[in-house]
Amino acid sequence: MTRNNKVLVGIILLLLVGLSVSFAGDKDDLAAAKGALTAVQVAAAPRAGDDVYTNNPVVKIASDCSPAVVNIDTETMVTRRANPFADDPFFREFFGQEFERFNRAVPMRGKGSGFIVDKAGYILTNNHVVEGADKITVTMMDGRHFEADLIGKDPTFDLAVIQIKADDVPVLTLGDSDAAEIGEWVVAIGNPHGFENSVTAGIISAKNRTLQAGNINFQGFMQTDAAINPGNSGGPLINLKGEVVAINTAIVPYAQGIGFAVPVNMAKQIMRDLIENGEVKRGWLGIMLQDLTPGFAETYNVPVDEGAIIADVAPKSPADAAGLKRGDAISAIDGQTIKSSQDVVLYIRNKLTGDRVSVEIYRNGRKQTIRVRLGTASQSDANRGGERRVRPRERDAANESSRIGASVSEITPELKDRYEFSSDEGLVVLSVERGSVAAEIGLKAGDLILEVNRKKINRVSEWERTVSDNPDTLVLLLQRDGQTLFLTYKKQ
Repeated sequence: MTRNNKVLVGIILLLLVGLSVSFAGDKDDLAAAKGALTAVQVAAAPRAGDDVYTNNPVVKIASDCSPAVVNIDTETMVTRRANPFADDPFFREFFGQEFERFNRAVPMRGKGSGFIVDKAGYILTNNHVVEGADKITVTMMDGRHFEADLIGKDPTFDLAVIQIKADDVPVLTLGDSDAAEIGEWVVAIGNPHGFENSVTAGIISAKNRTLQAGNINFQGFMQTDAAINPGNSGGPLINLKGEVVAINTAIVPYAQGIGFAVPVNMAKQIMRDLIENGEVKRGWLGIMLQDLTPGFAETYNVPVDEGAIIADVAPKSPADAAGLKRGDAISAIDGQTIKSSQDVVLYIRNKLTGDRVSVEIYRNGRKQTIRVRLGTASQSDANRGGERRVRPRERDAANESSRIGASVSEITPELKDRYEFSSDEGLVVLSVERGSVAAEIGLKAGDLILEVNRKKINRVSEWERTVSDNPDTLVLLLQRDGQTLFLTYKKQ
């Protein structure tokens, strides 16, 4: 063995001796460490009777919220024909109504969900769950059964309120759906396919979804991937705080994990109206709309490519009171961009009487924001012009012009009486040549032309001069059937 190797072996022996002495001196400390480790292991292990899911919030939500979720059974009596030939014209000719006496009424049953929102026994559910039902039975988680009364329904948002007469009922807390965030965990409780009190969990997949199906045409649905099936309709969608953020309403039957729910903030307003009035007072603005066109944007100096034009404003309507005018171009409402007239219709349709909206418009090239307090939709009936029949044109009218293929005339007493015009302003369209520019624009016999390219027109000479000045771009304001609208033409 070399000298270097002997030194190395000596060092190793010294280290081993030192370690043995150290362990021998720290036996008490080592035992303490072992005891602490054992204590940690014991603490981490579940003890008999412990709930291993204590830290899962869904367990507490299911326990706390399920008692307020109810099963809804409906029964509707329908007439069933006893003879398959009862509607056959041949048999009816010979037997008349003889088959009718063999018809019989049979019950058609349905199922759904709902949840109690008030100690008075008010239950929120979907309209399609209880629509047309002759009998509504509510079953609670504790086994109690009650016959329910229909308080009110709103087909537009597919919501309904029913009521049971019961004491000591559990109630769910309504949360704030506006504060709910995409990706937030939610829990659905309901009665899918008759399996009572089923609990599923998922997340909020999206907000402000538009759904058009059957009688439902609604912007603002909350989308979730929590499992929702037939029978879940009307049940609550609950956040991790145990608050209802939406009401489960619809599913995409050919997909998985795509369900839709009405945000609870909208349901709160509807529920209040249904309980107090038995119906919902839908918001009303009081304007006629058209899509913004390039020709209109150029003529009226509108610096956006998409939007909606106010073609007419109903007298004494909320829009009239707020200062909205015919010719205003709407570019946004409450900060949401408007791309077409349909966007405005859908947005206002989702609002209720008394709601305030901020309407962003362009007028004379300048952007303005006008606040409008919505009225009640039924008010529009009183302000809606009646349908008028357009009578055959009068051939003996004076001062006619046929520029751009439209025969127009100044108003005479005979024309005013014939077309039932309320004033002497404008030019009357007597006829339109097929294939002409006027036909392409959309002019019709009986139209009353009020303006051309923002200029009022009362004389045929004014019509010919204005049309000649810019024949490639025309914006006509006219009155048709008691309402005003814009027609635009831009030569390609």
